[in-house]
Amino acid sequence: MLKSILVPVRGDGMVATVLAHAAELARQHYAQVNVVHCRAQANDLMPQGIPLNDFAKKVMMEQAVELANRQEDHLRGVLHRLARDFGLSEDVSEDGKVVCTFTEEQGRMAEVVKHAGRLSDLIVLPKPQRERNLGQSSLKSALYGAGRPVLICPPLLQPDATFAQHVAVGWNGSLPAARAVASSLDIVHAAKRVSILTGGKVQAHGPTVEELVAYYALRGVTAEVVTFDGKDPAKELLATCKNIGASLLVTGAYSHSHETEMLFGGNTQRIVDSTEMPVLMAH
Repeated sequence: MLKSILVPVRGDGMVATVLAHAAELARQHYAQVNVVHCRAQANDLMPQGIPLNDFAKKVMMEQAVELANRQEDHLRGVLHRLARDFGLSEDVSEDGKVVCTFTEEQGRMAEVVKHAGRLSDLIVLPKPQRERNLGQSSLKSALYGAGRPVLICPPLLQPDATFAQHVAVGWNGSLPAARAVASSLDIVHAAKRVSILTGGKVQAHGPTVEELVAYYALRGVTAEVVTFDGKDPAKELLATCKNIGASLLVTGAYSHSHETEMLFGGNTQRIVDSTEMPVLMAH
C-alpha cells in the first residue's frame, strides 16, 4: 500500500515541484508525506584547497554555520507555506487531511535518502541535472541504497488533474520492469487508463506482454497494449507516452550498472536525461 511518501529537499529550487507531486499522490491514496530537509554541514560550506590559519578557520566556520541556519530557516518557511498551498496538514490529529511531517537531518542528500528511504513506499526526487552534476547520486542512492521506487519530477512541472490518471507501463520482461510493476500497483489500480508499452529488445525468458495483461486483470486492472518501433527504445518510449496522452510513465531502471549507463548512455539514463513527464522507476 502507498502510505508513506518521502520527499528529501534542499535549496535547489525544486522544492515546489517535488512537494506538489507528492501531495497529489498523497491525496489520491491518503498517504503521509514525510519531508526531510538535508541540512548542509558547515565543513561542506568551507572553501576547499585554500590554506587558512586557525583564526580564519574559526571565523569562516562560524559564518558557515550561520549561513546553514539561515538557509534552514528560509527553506522551512517555504515548506510550511507550500504545504498549506497544497492542502497538507501538519496536525496528525486533524481528520480528513493528508498529513505532512517535517524533519531535518545532517549530511549529504544521498546519505539521507538511503537512511530515510528504506521505510518509505515511494521516494520523490527532482530530475537530475547532469550539466550541474546535481541529483545523480541521490537517484542512485534511492534505487540501490534504499531499494525503493522513485518518482522523478521534471523541472517547472506542476501536476494537473490528469497526473497519474493515464499510466503508461514500459515492459520488456526484465527484472527491473517486474519490480516497477509490483511497486506501482496502487497507483496503477487507481488510474483511469493503463497502457502497456512494449517494443525494442525483449529480455529472453522474461514474461510476455500478454502475461502482464493477465497479471493486471487478476487484480482488477484492464490494460491496453501499445507497441512501438525504433532503434532507440528510450526515445520511442517517451514519444509514445506523449502520443497517447499518458501522464505518468512506470519503468524499470538500470538493467546494467548505474555507472555503465552513465558512461555509455543506456536506455534508463536516456529516459532520465530526456523526460519531460513524471517517471516512476524501480531497480
